[in-house]
Amino acid sequence: MSTGATRPTEAGRADRPARLARCLERAQNGELTALDEVVRELNPLLWQVARAQSLSADQAADVVQTTWLELLRRLRDIRTPEALTAWLVTTTRREAWHVRNRQRRQVPDGTEAVESAVDPGPEPHEHLVSDERDRILWRHFQRLSERCRELLRVVAQVERPDYSVVAEALDMPRGSIGPTRGRCLAKLREMLLADPTWRAF
Repeated sequence: MSTGATRPTEAGRADRPARLARCLERAQNGELTALDEVVRELNPLLWQVARAQSLSADQAADVVQTTWLELLRRLRDIRTPEALTAWLVTTTRREAWHVRNRQRRQVPDGTEAVESAVDPGPEPHEHLVSDERDRILWRHFQRLSERCRELLRVVAQVERPDYSVVAEALDMPRGSIGPTRGRCLAKLREMLLADPTWRAF
């Protein structure tokens, strides 16, 4: 599977959400060849997500391929083009983590390394605090605009996102990615700071 993609025209980029929606619907109705266009559109983004986890080119290719195969299994669970992009990115990231962690556990002779110590993990009360903080954070996150939520979900997947790829995936001008991300985060921060329950943390 190719890791590149032909740059679409401006008209093609403007029509991308509608095209992805049509492709998703056709694929869910049994026309699996409709996924070819989805692959062309989103493969570069998934490649960047996999490579950002310090994988080799071959490993990244395997991870992306696994993600597309997993999509075939879960195809009917996807409801919208936005959900499709977010699901693919998350699945790619998780598979890349698994590959990276398996690689780190391997010692030169090919046997599994024995963990020298067991992490006791956080105390129960720390779990409760963390869960409550996350609940408040996601409540305010859901109040952001759909565009902000979509952008932050994708950008948050990688440590140093390639804005050119993100722009292609989300149909946004490359130069607007950083400023829009900043405004979205500022809005989220403003809402959190105005929430007395968040300030308690």
